[in-house]
Amino acid sequence: MSVESFIGIGDRLQPSAAAILRRRVFGHTTFVFGAGTLAFILLVALNASWLAPHDPYAQNLAQRLIPPIWNADGSWTHVLGTDQLGRDYLSRVIYGTRISLLIGTAAMTMSGLIGTTLGVLAGYFGGRIDLAINFIITTRLAMPIILVALAVAALAGSSLENVILVLGLLLWDRFAVVTRSVTLHVRGLDYVAAAQAVGCSSLRVLASEILPNILNAIIVVATLEMANAILLEAALSFLGVGVPSPLPSWGLMIAEGKEYMFFTPWVITIPGVALFTLVLAINLLGDGVRDLTAPENRN
Repeated sequence: MSVESFIGIGDRLQPSAAAILRRRVFGHTTFVFGAGTLAFILLVALNASWLAPHDPYAQNLAQRLIPPIWNADGSWTHVLGTDQLGRDYLSRVIYGTRISLLIGTAAMTMSGLIGTTLGVLAGYFGGRIDLAINFIITTRLAMPIILVALAVAALAGSSLENVILVLGLLLWDRFAVVTRSVTLHVRGLDYVAAAQAVGCSSLRVLASEILPNILNAIIVVATLEMANAILLEAALSFLGVGVPSPLPSWGLMIAEGKEYMFFTPWVITIPGVALFTLVLAINLLGDGVRDLTAPENRN
């Protein structure tokens, strides 16, 4: 057999790039668990109207505080029991996924657009633009989110839209700091200098050379900020300045059940576990994306 034949056999035995990527993705336990859990929660949110066995807003005081099915007094009519107003807890937890994902996604998108724009401009142009944007970042960091939300609730009232607006306008600082740092590094690389040398405009360099090469950092920060927004919404709802009743926010469900937690602990345990699971899945997904898209793991 000729040498060329041996070379051909060796090439055929080498795994393809797609096979390598597939093995690397499905071999990453953290990424698979986070992505799978988040996908399941997303499916629950999208199909809430089909999955919820009862109307999450329907009250029945004659059936208030029924325990979950694993309790001796539980009933299959209300698998996770009922709250202090007799509303089905499973239905409210299912619909609560919509509110958490909506707030997390909307606030993350808004803050990502603001922070990424400021960070890229500061890192690429430097000079006075960098100084001005750093001043804006410092000013933002001096504003406590909870106190600002309390002030907004006092002036405009608590609502779903106000929660999204407050979180979206106050959670962009991490995007700005991270993207500024990575842009400072990327702008000094050869391919950016080559694009500038052939006469590409600053906008073209930013869109085609800078942004694609800092996307990994943006995705990781986006997952962290999405989880942070969900937790902050729960905290604001718990304090009474977030999502208003009777919307089935998990933070609001915990706040409404705190008076009964010593005798009916499931009223805070169930939404607490749901909130923990969602935030954990998002953080694990972010860790997995960071590992899989790191420069040393791209080949």
